[in-house]
Amino acid sequence: METATALRPMRVAEMVADRLRRRILDGDLEDGELLPKEEELREQYPVSKPSFREAMRILEAEGLLTIRRGNVGGAVVHRPSSANVGYSLAMVLAARNAGISDVARALRECEPVCAALCAERRDRRRAVVPRLRAVHRTSEGHVDDLLAATTASRRFHEALVQSCGNESLIVMVGALEAIWSSHETGWASRIRDSAVVPVEERQAAFDVHADIIRLIDDGDADRVRELAAAHLAVAQNYPAAPEPDVVDPMRLRAR
Repeated sequence: METATALRPMRVAEMVADRLRRRILDGDLEDGELLPKEEELREQYPVSKPSFREAMRILEAEGLLTIRRGNVGGAVVHRPSSANVGYSLAMVLAARNAGISDVARALRECEPVCAALCAERRDRRRAVVPRLRAVHRTSEGHVDDLLAATTASRRFHEALVQSCGNESLIVMVGALEAIWSSHETGWASRIRDSAVVPVEERQAAFDVHADIIRLIDDGDADRVRELAAAHLAVAQNYPAAPEPDVVDPMRLRAR
């Protein structure tokens, strides 16, 4: 049984971690910002050096900080994102032996709902459609390159989810998108013959994206839900050699 003496430093570290975590979540510490030096922070949080460093390790393990060593070292702040959640979710799914096909099925159920919510937004013509059109215009310029086209296509799907207006779905479905995107772009990067997905098929997929944007602009939630579901059912089928049906968290670390 642990003694009170053994528990105390950990509790102090957790208190410091709690306060810094709250500052990150509240936006007081910006994404990409360097934390003040250790000496400055220990003036704000007067704890022992071991307790303070344990607090840093807690936040680093949560993905809220990256500790850089060396002369240009320091702690870089990372505000939580769907990609962070995606990495954690990928580890849970891997531990449960869930395959990437499981992620694909979840997206076929959830992403069409996000598309419908985009169409239901009253501000869709200001907050959704311009964003999707900008991503789509970029996609059109990459149709001749399989990897670039795949990456651009994934950005469209991610933007669709990010624009749905429901924060819970943005985080949860966004995490699934992050896992699937890392898998699909990894697949495309290993294809040596880009003709396995003809340019005509890539263009057809981009044309569906244009139709999705049009239906969202029209506010047609039912039809865009149906189209998004049908599109995913086609787009998730790889024409090349089968990929291992595993969720690999390290692909998200490499993004």
